[in-house]
Amino acid sequence: VQLQASGGGLVQNGGSLRLSCVASGRTFSRYALGWFRQPPGKEREFVAGISRSGGNIYYTNSVKGRFTISRDNAKNTVYLQMNSLNPEDTAVYYCAADLGVYPNYQVLNEYNYWGQGTQVTVSA
Repeated sequence: VQLQASGGGLVQNGGSLRLSCVASGRTFSRYALGWFRQPPGKEREFVAGISRSGGNIYYTNSVKGRFTISRDNAKNTVYLQMNSLNPEDTAVYYCAADLGVYPNYQVLNEYNYWGQGTQVTVSA
């Protein structure tokens, strides 16, 4: 599986962006999916996760109420809608896919495949 993330860019404080991540292959619906981010000089951290069917969704506390993860299995795509962005959201954002039977969404090493990352910069 190859993952291709896009949609990053420069946005002002309070603005919005929508990230997309398209997967190759015909087994997309078998993967739990996650978005992670890596702020400058910091470790990669969990942002949001979504189950295979989309019925279970998880967020890190700092983005709850502002970010929305969704998936379209027909389009092999997972999205991250980001609203009310602030400078602390500045990071490289990565999508990831997990083949595990019982995914542990917050754990970076659980994921089998990673996209290349897309830069999100929020100006003050």
